[in-house]
Amino acid sequence: MQTILIILILFLLSIFSVLLYYKIKKSRLEKLQNGICPNCGAKPKVFFDPENRKFTIPVLEARLLKSHGCSGIKEIEYRCKECDHKEVHAEVGGGCGI
Repeated sequence: MQTILIILILFLLSIFSVLLYYKIKKSRLEKLQNGICPNCGAKPKVFFDPENRKFTIPVLEARLLKSHGCSGIKEIEYRCKECDHKEVHAEVGGGCGI
């Protein structure tokens, strides 16, 4: 009986840890897409000139590593200019745009 209980607890812990991993990965990707570094928290710098024109200096650089066709995924590397942190994420392609 104790063995079944321990196996059940370990199974639930493993499921919880996998779900937590995907949640953290998704939140880091959302931060990267919004222009915020998930490692150091640097945000894009915003400046206004005397005529109230808005200028932004992005903190992140996005580079396309691989594109797997129209309906495939795109592998994008994000690099922070402040802390030199790099992350690669696979994102769903938006189609061909035909």
